[in-house]
Amino acid sequence: MDQEGSLTDRVRRVMQRLAPALSVDGGGVELVRIEGDSVYFRWTGACIGCPGTDLTLRYGLESTITEEIPEIKRVVPIGAEEEEPDS
Repeated sequence: MDQEGSLTDRVRRVMQRLAPALSVDGGGVELVRIEGDSVYFRWTGACIGCPGTDLTLRYGLESTITEEIPEIKRVVPIGAEEEEPDS
């Protein structure tokens, strides 16, 4: 478990490690923001609208991120139409 770097950097590293499995089918993920103990991300490419994203979320992204980064408790997909809140 890598505890080096900021929380955002650590989440990005985990997502980058998982990216090759998603890109095989032309999909991907994009980190949108981290709020408290929650990671918000957006599906990209072929993952948008794919019926397999629920399983990919539960057994891929969420399980890996929450296992490797214990301070993260939730991994939440957001729609492409949702915008980031103003800072």
